[in-house]
Amino acid sequence: VMAVGAHRPGPLKQQNKAHKGGKHSGSSQRRAGGRVPVKAQPRRRLRDLSRVDRRHQALQLRRQRKEAVLAEKRSLGSRDGPPHLVVVVLLHSRAAAQDTLRLLQSQDSAVVRVDEGRAGGFALLCPRLKQRWRFVTAQAGDLHAVLDLAKVADSLLFILDPVDGWDSAGEHCLTCLFAQGLPSYALAVPGGTDLPPKKRIDARKKLAKAIEKRFPEAKLFPLNTEQESSLLLRHLSTQKQRHLAFRDRRAHLLAYAAEFVPGQESDLVGTLKVSGFVRGQTLDVNSLVHIVGHGDFQVSQVDAPPDPLSLNPQVVKGQKRNQDMEIQEDPVNCTDEMEEDVKVLMKADPSKQESLQSEVVPDPMEGEQTWPTEEELQEAEDSLKANRRVVKVPKGTSKYQAAWIVDDGEEGSEKDDDEDDDIDDDLMEEAVSQEGESSEEEPGEEESETMTVSECLRDDQYDEKMEEDEQMLERYKQERMDEMFPDEVDTPRDVPARVRFQKYRGLKSFRTSPWDPKENLPRDYARIFQFQDFSRTRKHLFRQIEKEETEGASVGWYITLHVCNVPVSVMESFKEGKPLVLFSLLPHEQKMSVLNFLVRRHPSNTEPVRAKEELIFHCGFRRFRASPLFSQHTSADKHKLERFLRPDAALVVTVYAPITFPPASVLLFKQRTNGMHDLIATGSLLSVDPDRIVIKRLVLSGHPFKIFTKTAVVRYMFFNREDVMWFKPVELRTKWGRRGHIKEPLGTHGHMKCHFDGQLKSQDTVLLNLYKRVFPKWTYDPHVPEPVPWVRSGSALPEQEVEME
Repeated sequence: VMAVGAHRPGPLKQQNKAHKGGKHSGSSQRRAGGRVPVKAQPRRRLRDLSRVDRRHQALQLRRQRKEAVLAEKRSLGSRDGPPHLVVVVLLHSRAAAQDTLRLLQSQDSAVVRVDEGRAGGFALLCPRLKQRWRFVTAQAGDLHAVLDLAKVADSLLFILDPVDGWDSAGEHCLTCLFAQGLPSYALAVPGGTDLPPKKRIDARKKLAKAIEKRFPEAKLFPLNTEQESSLLLRHLSTQKQRHLAFRDRRAHLLAYAAEFVPGQESDLVGTLKVSGFVRGQTLDVNSLVHIVGHGDFQVSQVDAPPDPLSLNPQVVKGQKRNQDMEIQEDPVNCTDEMEEDVKVLMKADPSKQESLQSEVVPDPMEGEQTWPTEEELQEAEDSLKANRRVVKVPKGTSKYQAAWIVDDGEEGSEKDDDEDDDIDDDLMEEAVSQEGESSEEEPGEEESETMTVSECLRDDQYDEKMEEDEQMLERYKQERMDEMFPDEVDTPRDVPARVRFQKYRGLKSFRTSPWDPKENLPRDYARIFQFQDFSRTRKHLFRQIEKEETEGASVGWYITLHVCNVPVSVMESFKEGKPLVLFSLLPHEQKMSVLNFLVRRHPSNTEPVRAKEELIFHCGFRRFRASPLFSQHTSADKHKLERFLRPDAALVVTVYAPITFPPASVLLFKQRTNGMHDLIATGSLLSVDPDRIVIKRLVLSGHPFKIFTKTAVVRYMFFNREDVMWFKPVELRTKWGRRGHIKEPLGTHGHMKCHFDGQLKSQDTVLLNLYKRVFPKWTYDPHVPEPVPWVRSGSALPEQEVEME
């Protein structure tokens, strides 16, 4: 039998193309040059799984997520986790606070521990339910307290009025809370039983309708009996927790007790021992802590005192038990017992501890290439002697003091850059202020002779209010002028335009022309820190947090932090009943840089807000004052400066401030003359980027005098021949879309012949754009004054009443 050989295909065998497994994977492989990235390998393995395996894997992932949510619910308020922190916010002046707290305290088999020194604060321990709560009360009018407590609260309990729901102060408080970020919340309505049944039903329907806009799908809890308070507590403990990103990545605690130990050198600065439950993340002793409203500090050691809110409390001898409920005094004051049981958990390591340095100290000689020789120094001294001038000085003035006395002429010749920059913006304001000053002085002299003291005071106050109204009217006019004629300025006649606008330049195209971000930087840029790649640093830090690599006090532990070099004012504010909130800082968050916030003007604010006005910022866990720049939010590399906060568009606000890693919410407030803080804009942190270029534009305008086919004689843009020659290279445009350039000057009074790409209309306006990079002013101030309780202002002028002359 012959052995049959294997068949081999011939040269004419048809070769079909191999099947491509989807265009996406093929194109990505082609883009990668044939190499498959590491992340793409698990996907191929996923695709190879069978249908049953894929379904099983999805089920496992779903179960894991469900278990994580349940574990979070169980740990909150349990024996191992921190107590469930509930902040009771009264949204109406008539809201029944005492009745609410009394009902919450009247739980069966619950132990109530009243906080010492803080009105309305208490802890509720339920060993039967294995739950523990801590309740802290905040009035809607106390804005800083409400916002600070909402930063660390697990749940907010809003107390409403049964008829009106919330008043204007409550509305303002809710607006600020929604902008900052709202944790889990519940709505309770105590009272309303004294109303007739018919009116009670109508009031409930009206309240439900009002709530539907603010809190969609929220449930209203009546709070008049012990059973209803039990239902409310059960809802608070079982509802899904809402996360705030800026606090979940940082350890934070609300002080339960505090003790101030004065330092050896001064009684005004010392060590603050703050006790509380760790929340959010593990707290590292070597990281810095930020006390909200007071600044950044170092921690020297962490202690572990006994838990004052333990579910199995030690029974104190001689204390009688009242039926089911037991009210105990706050054990914080039992210092003898605490000192016996306190264990030192960890002490700060000076080699690993974060530094408090927030600014770079610039070296003025750093950029110098050569050092002056002795001959050059001698020449400089001789020239100083030669230029020495005789100045009349008071008797007894030293040579050093005399050197600082400046002549009138010399003082006028030196102008500050910022003043020079703002001349065109501030002309109107200066005129208004001069009028205001003169009107303040004149009536005082006349009235004091003829009127009684009380009448005179009343009229003075009225005049001051009228002057404020006049200034506000002037600012409305300026804002309207900026809308109608954006960036246009009049060419000065007393100063040559080439001198007045010497720091400006022309650009062929604002969008595509290059601008070096490192060119002509101000001195303040030598004081700030800049990242090589900010987003990469942020991702690396957040990845470390997710891996839980840090060592320290775990979440739920009751600890005492020894915070170094704290002013005594922090302890005084805590004794007054204000909340003391601490956040641990991520690496680099104490350092200064340039922060950019993306904000939108709040609808309730109608008053004009100019750039470089002092505003109050609430950014994440920080509060500070600064004078920001406003610029457009675009995807280009250059961004045009805006002189006013626009009501119709989102703008970017730029300031010098300590680094904060996004995401973080931001609220902008403006302080009124009476001390109230008005919310003017809300938004979020966009980036930490000193290289973001903000460009100020100036537009010089001229008018066609004689019009030919494609040329025209233009006047009123300049007023001398030299200025025309100086600005000859800059391109011209018109309001009706024509483009052109200056050909030559005509005469000596600023007339010029211009060539355009088409014939001009007689009513057209010729424009010349000039650009200059601007930087924010270093006005960062971490101290923010306490606001006066908020009241709706009725003095704002509506925009439609402003008439342009």
